Amino acid sequence: MIENPISRFSQKYRGHLLHLVAEEYLAFVCRHLPGIEGIILRRLLYGKLFKRLGMKSLIYSGVFLTHTYGIEVGDYFSINSGALIDGRGGIKIGSGVMIGPHTVIVSSSHQTNDFRKPMTSLDHIMEPVTISDDVWIGANAFIRGGVEIGRGAIIGAGSVVLRNVPEFMVAAGNPAKIVKDRRMASSPGRN
Repeated sequence: MIENPISRFSQKYRGHLLHLVAEEYLAFVCRHLPGIEGIILRRLLYGKLFKRLGMKSLIYSGVFLTHTYGIEVGDYFSINSGALIDGRGGIKIGSGVMIGPHTVIVSSSHQTNDFRKPMTSLDHIMEPVTISDDVWIGANAFIRGGVEIGRGAIIGAGSVVLRNVPEFMVAAGNPAKIVKDRRMASSPGRN
């Protein structure tokens, strides 16, 4: 007897599918609501959908969050307009993290090892992302799956992060490279 692949899919992913449907429709309603009302509604919605959403988190209008069942966020988190986070492979974000506008963080990629099959039939590869406490990610940054960003690090605007960034380092560029150790700064403020 041949098992129906749709039945097997629905049994395996039923919980995720229901979550994604709720996420898609409810987020559509709240995503672009302006002002404090929008921030409050998004906080309430994602407080239910995230694996964990810490206290005093700000999700500004226009943020796209998908596969939120895989996203854990600490306290005092903020994410600015136009950012996209895909939590399919798991994303853990610490406390005091700021994510700039139009940043993209993905936690999965596609298999590419079987050239005989169409790309659309290859599976996802889950690659968790870890962003430690007190991190600032500048506007238009891209962080790929499998990356760990250490405590106190800064990711420069427009950077493409393909490798781990140690704590207190400033990484910038495409691909991002370490450009500064924050502990070596001679004076507070902009250097």
